[in-house]
Amino acid sequence: MAVPKRKTSKSRRDKRRATHKLSTPVVVECPQCHQPKRPHHVCPTCGTYRGREVEPLRSTAP
Repeated sequence: MAVPKRKTSKSRRDKRRATHKLSTPVVVECPQCHQPKRPHHVCPTCGTYRGREVEPLRSTAP
């Protein structure tokens, strides 16, 4: 069974966990309706993507 030879210090432990933080989602303004939306996603309010109207899916994805 693998057992560490030395106790991991608080400093080393916390340095390892420093990158485990959550980031806020990026939001941009829709060029059509000027509402906030995620980049590279269909606008939830007006339903456009890259200046074109996008049809909703007829059936749900599996």
